[in-house]
Amino acid sequence: MRIAMVRRARGVSFSMDVYADGIVNGLKAVRPQWNIIELAPGSTPRGLGKSPIAGAWKYTERYWRFPSRVKRLQADVVHVVDHSDGHVGYWLRSSQTPFVVTCHDLINFLQPENISDQARFAPISAAFWRLAVKGICHADRILTVSDYTAKDVMRLLPIAPTRLTTIPNAVEPCFQPGSNYAIADIRQQYGFAPETICLLNVGSNHPRKNIETVLQALYVLKEKGIPVHLLKSGAPFNAAQQTFINTHHLSDVITHVGRTSKDTLIKLYNAADVLLTPSLYEGFGMTVLEAMACGTPVIASNATSLPEVTGDAAVVVQPLDVGAIVQAVCRIRNDPTFRRSLIEKGLARVQAFTWERTAERIAEVYEQLSDDTL
Repeated sequence: MRIAMVRRARGVSFSMDVYADGIVNGLKAVRPQWNIIELAPGSTPRGLGKSPIAGAWKYTERYWRFPSRVKRLQADVVHVVDHSDGHVGYWLRSSQTPFVVTCHDLINFLQPENISDQARFAPISAAFWRLAVKGICHADRILTVSDYTAKDVMRLLPIAPTRLTTIPNAVEPCFQPGSNYAIADIRQQYGFAPETICLLNVGSNHPRKNIETVLQALYVLKEKGIPVHLLKSGAPFNAAQQTFINTHHLSDVITHVGRTSKDTLIKLYNAADVLLTPSLYEGFGMTVLEAMACGTPVIASNATSLPEVTGDAAVVVQPLDVGAIVQAVCRIRNDPTFRRSLIEKGLARVQAFTWERTAERIAEVYEQLSDDTL
């Protein structure tokens, strides 16, 4: 079988790179005889910089030239790995080739300010995004990464449940616990004393990530005299968050490490005592799996898809309940038996989330659609 994998240009979205690489590698493992063709929009020509001409070239490439190339490609199944590229569906709706798309979340329908934070011309970007995503309505099958996302799709788009299949994300085998020596060395690099409890937050600073609550919990812990430090991986703090940090004198207990390599991220998970993810909305929540795979206890919100991912292997709290978060951190710090239980449950939980298992289920969808067209 010849599969056309339509993905974003590398580096545009870290999480989409992880997903696309995961299913491609998984398919090569479970269906080694298949031919997997990967396609992505072309890069902006050198010399155009960030000029209006560059913007026009990018939009033309993404919404016209690239979908045209996809349509001309000979394949048994086309899989668009990101719902933001759902506009390809408008080009494929008259094609005989089965078309699959993965929908990760529809947060931008619910919180359009997320686009405003990222785009230079926000109204134009938002309009194109909405139009693109509605293109998934032409897909023969929509894969969702969680049941919660499936419910959002049915609620926000005219798509019947029979066209939806939930297939969760997975975690790469490179995410695993480090040795005690390696962990001690990493913590020493950041200047953490043995008694310091290190909180880790990974990701963007969009409103849905609820960074304000993370900072409030950090402040309460510091006021209690608990030796605590926050490692923030990913986007920098925004102006309001930085003002809170300055006003509450938290700079000395925060280290922003920026976007990191995969190897560094694994080290951060191992160095941390707790992954703190009190998100208000997640389509899945990859960082939860990654932390568990590294043997790091997780405190996550009980909102949207996160309980599907954590099962009983994490402490789940109301996302805005600072007191509950502080209490959970203190219990993990002071109760070794409870901490060990979370670690063991987390390591067991992630065994169900492998890219080979995810790819096997995706391959079965391809095969069903291919058989239906015969």
